[in-house]
Amino acid sequence: MAAALLAAASAYGQQHRLVDPSAADSARPAAMVMLRHLAGGDIEAAAKLSNAPRRRLEVLRDYRNFVGEEEFKRIYGRYFAPEARLIAEVAIGPRRLLVWDLGEAGNHLAGQFYIEVDGRFVMDDVPSRERSELRAVLEKYRRGQERKSGSEPDFPQR
Repeated sequence: MAAALLAAASAYGQQHRLVDPSAADSARPAAMVMLRHLAGGDIEAAAKLSNAPRRRLEVLRDYRNFVGEEEFKRIYGRYFAPEARLIAEVAIGPRRLLVWDLGEAGNHLAGQFYIEVDGRFVMDDVPSRERSELRAVLEKYRRGQERKSGSEPDFPQR
């Protein structure tokens, strides 16, 4: 799987690399804090962990209003389920893509985007060329995953 992700990433001009989620420069710890806030329904605290906090709060509020508070918490709580796995983290400079397999039917992969700002990772909610490249990597990886359902993740959740 990691080879497929790097192959997808190398199709673009930027220098991409895989990051081990236990590495000091991983965005995984920041993602876990964000996901805990979301699973608990604390959208204000989650929005503060974004590089566009007002926009993130608006998006989260709209989504919570659409699905309801309990469903919102359930959706984000899935990341903490035993079958959920972080299967890859791809970096372009300070930006990160985290790819999650939530262990659900259809093997749909979820992606999260982070950026390092002043020595800490926050959710990347500002459009950029690098973020678009990481989104394209996620889409290519999703297409590859559809053909490989049932394979083992590269990085087990810790």
